Parts: sequence; structure tokens; C-alpha cells
Amino acid sequence: MGVFSGKRPDRLGWHDGKWKPCAWMPNCVNSTAAVNDAQHHIAPLHFSGDAAGAWKRLTALIAQHERVNLVRQDNAYLYAEFKSRGMGYVDDVEFALDAAAGLIQMRSASRLGVRDFGVNRARLESLRAAFAEA
Repeated sequence: MGVFSGKRPDRLGWHDGKWKPCAWMPNCVNSTAAVNDAQHHIAPLHFSGDAAGAWKRLTALIAQHERVNLVRQDNAYLYAEFKSRGMGYVDDVEFALDAAAGLIQMRSASRLGVRDFGVNRARLESLRAAFAEA
């Protein structure tokens, strides 16, 4: 992918109802992080109605992004790599569907560096806004 793409992390995925915890670095947001961890916590996406339709809507929004690689996608889990313009830094972004609760849990983390200047949080909040409008 490039010199700044880094190595795909181990232990990604949705396990026992939660994501891999964020490291101490401020370059990761995670909807299963403790609510009082303001640096890392982000609210999950809420939806009402048809879970399959909500999942399809989210998947379509993600596919519209430039520089995105859908690595794994099934009926309840999606893993994508987002590559930055210019230097080609890669962020690992995951979503898990919790149909019963009407939630889509999400996690986004930079592979390299300590700070991301809010890019991961902004990306997920932008997806949240587009999801609400769709």
C-alpha cells in the first residue's frame, strides 16, 4: 500500500459484544469504550425499523468514499481501510450490527502515529450525519 500504510493490526473484529480497546493514544474512537473516556468513546449509530436496510444504507455510504478498501463485509460486520490523501496513512474502521438493540457499533483507529488530529472521530461523525439523512 505504501510506506505510511503500516501493517494491518491483529485482533480486529467484534468479540463478546465489544471492540478491541483503544490504546492510550488519541488516534482511536470506539463505541464500546467507557462513556467517561471522552478521548476514545463515540456513540454508536442508532436506527429504527429494518436492520438489514440500515446495514445496507451504511454499507452504501462507506462504499462512496474515495480511497476506501472494503476488506471484509458480511451481514453483521464490516471492516474497511481508509487511506489518507497525500501521505497514504491508513485507518482501520469497523462496524458491527446489533439488530436487537437498533445499534451499529463502530471503531476507527490510525495504524501509525500518536495523534490523528481528530480525523477518525470526524469520519465517523460525518458518516453518522449522512446515515441520518439517507
